[in-house]
Amino acid sequence: MFFISIVICTVFSVQAQGVYKRFEYKYGFKPPYLAQKDGTVPFWEHKGNTIASPDNVRVTPSLKSQKGMIWNKNQVTFKWWEVEMWFRITGRGRIGADGLAMWYTTERMEEGPVFGSRDKWHGLGVFFDSFDNDNKRNNPYVSAMVNDGTITYDHEKDGQGQIVGGCLRDFRNKPHPVRVRVTYLNNVLTLEMHNGITNSDKDFELCFRAENVVLPENGYFGLSAATGGLADDHDVIKFLTSSLATSPQDIKDERISEQERQRLKKEFEEYQQKTEQAKADYRREHPDAKHDDEDEEYDSEATRELRQIFDGQSQIYETVRELHRKMDEIVGRQERTLSLLSQQSGGGQAPPPPAPGQPHLPAPADTIRRHEVDAVLNNQREIVQASREIKSFVGEINQRTHTILEHQQRPVGSVQQTGGAGGRLQNVPQGVPSCPQTGGCLTLAVFLGVCALQMVIILGFLSYRDNKQAAAKKFY
Repeated sequence: MFFISIVICTVFSVQAQGVYKRFEYKYGFKPPYLAQKDGTVPFWEHKGNTIASPDNVRVTPSLKSQKGMIWNKNQVTFKWWEVEMWFRITGRGRIGADGLAMWYTTERMEEGPVFGSRDKWHGLGVFFDSFDNDNKRNNPYVSAMVNDGTITYDHEKDGQGQIVGGCLRDFRNKPHPVRVRVTYLNNVLTLEMHNGITNSDKDFELCFRAENVVLPENGYFGLSAATGGLADDHDVIKFLTSSLATSPQDIKDERISEQERQRLKKEFEEYQQKTEQAKADYRREHPDAKHDDEDEEYDSEATRELRQIFDGQSQIYETVRELHRKMDEIVGRQERTLSLLSQQSGGGQAPPPPAPGQPHLPAPADTIRRHEVDAVLNNQREIVQASREIKSFVGEINQRTHTILEHQQRPVGSVQQTGGAGGRLQNVPQGVPSCPQTGGCLTLAVFLGVCALQMVIILGFLSYRDNKQAAAKKFY
């Protein structure tokens, strides 16, 4: 979605709610070629045990007592923003530690005890806490905390009582990358999570929404992670940042000039030529070496089986969700039907108000029983079947009536020979006599009206019988 070139990134995109979004490439990273050959990430700086590769940034490896961080070098020049991050937290054990943190603070590159970064920060911290420090069985937990530089993070309680919002989400060992979308607009902080079970872009769920959140301007984006006695791999795959505004005038237009674009294009072409020349020289000097571009990557049998299992589970998950939605619709319709039946059987009268001085007692709830639901469904099937039979019967009668009318309108002639010298032939038409004007014959309109009246009477009788049966079951 955001994989566009640097020049096209400056084009504004308008959201449905009148929010203007602009992708800020200097404040994010994404594969492929995430890291350069020397291990650095453009516009970012990392330290500690962080390892940058072409596919992701491993903030901390699955080793005990590790800390790592990666921070953006540029100060944020826009007030409202949105960050979408893709990450994986994987480990061999059922329980992991310690967790991953996303930062927006006025300080940067300072190690500390809060998921590898400093305590008493000034700004926002979004925590993906894997370890249950307070033994309340409420981890893995996602939370956010705003600090003005004076509050010490409470590790023993996992920050409870200090956070502005959070939710219980299991983000460890998922088949697909877990996604989080953090939006800060008009002093409202919103966090949405994607569980990583499927690869669909529509599976974001709201984690929390906090209002009246005031964050400092000109902060820095950063990531940090830490491990303790237990260890997980904390990998960040994408970090995509966009600036937000409610009017197009608030978005800064930073288009590069045509001269600058031509200069960058020329540098890129020269770099590409040097790269191809270096490859050709290496192949000429090492003819027996195995080159990377000649290798063909094949998935192993175990990888293919795992991928098939994950795809099957994703399809099952989508089917179960659709069935849940359909069942909710059916239950809602049945509840409305039973409510109407109860009102009709009770005469539709409201209960009398309580006498003065007496406490108001709630009306007893009429629960839905299984046999009542089955009775309503059976009655509906009978009504549908009777309607289909009546429809087929009326159609057959209509077809036969049309056949009779066609025979009545068809003339029947006979040829008779009369006396005469020349032997004349005279055609004498003989047809079926028409109905007399007294109205004794049955017309098509009258016949169809009688059939419709019979159908209405039958349906009314069936509905009356169903209401009586539903009313009688209230006494059992």
